[in-house]
Amino acid sequence: MHVSRSGYYKWRSTTRYHYKIRREAVITAVLSVYEQHGSHSYRWIANYLRLNEDISVSDGYIYKCYHFLGLKSKSGHQRKARKTKSRTTYPNLIYSTWETVDRPRQVVVSDMTAFSFNGLYFEVTFFFDVFTKEILTYRIAPRRGSRSQYIDGLEDVRKLLIDDPNPVIIHTDQGSVYTSTSFNKLFVKSSKFIRLMSRVRPKRYFSKIAILDLQKNRTILMKENFSGI
Repeated sequence: MHVSRSGYYKWRSTTRYHYKIRREAVITAVLSVYEQHGSHSYRWIANYLRLNEDISVSDGYIYKCYHFLGLKSKSGHQRKARKTKSRTTYPNLIYSTWETVDRPRQVVVSDMTAFSFNGLYFEVTFFFDVFTKEILTYRIAPRRGSRSQYIDGLEDVRKLLIDDPNPVIIHTDQGSVYTSTSFNKLFVKSSKFIRLMSRVRPKRYFSKIAILDLQKNRTILMKENFSGI
């Protein structure tokens, strides 16, 4: 064992301290309870020892015993996989060829912006014509994360262009609302719409146009949509 003779006799003659004896007893009790109730955590076993074995130990002490013995609770619970919300994505056929848009209402782009006014938070969703840079419609939501303004705005565009015989491209990014089933099912009502997506902002000048239009009509928007606030 590579132990010197003098060291062995010194160890044999040394008095064992009471805390060492208690530690061995606690470790033995932890092993015994763990074999019967291995699915429980160290906190449960510590509580079990205090109530049933009359052993006064803290949760942290049992945690150290667990760590010393290399024990882990054998959890019997199965973690169920959460169902993810359905996402509908569409290809990007435009890329950077925006100059090929040669007529009004050929491509309609949508995006949102947010701002605070007098301590209130608002989200505004715009739908505008790429060729004329005209804002076809907009919707405002007075709370963060609302989806109603997206769906209501698309319904406004559908009614506005229902008499147009030419096909219309609706181009958006791949945000959670634009890929949701509730938003894309509106395209089933009309076969004239062509759905396209991109991961980047649909048009670089959109935010500048939206902010300028919003600053011009901010008071009007407030009176029309939030007169009761």
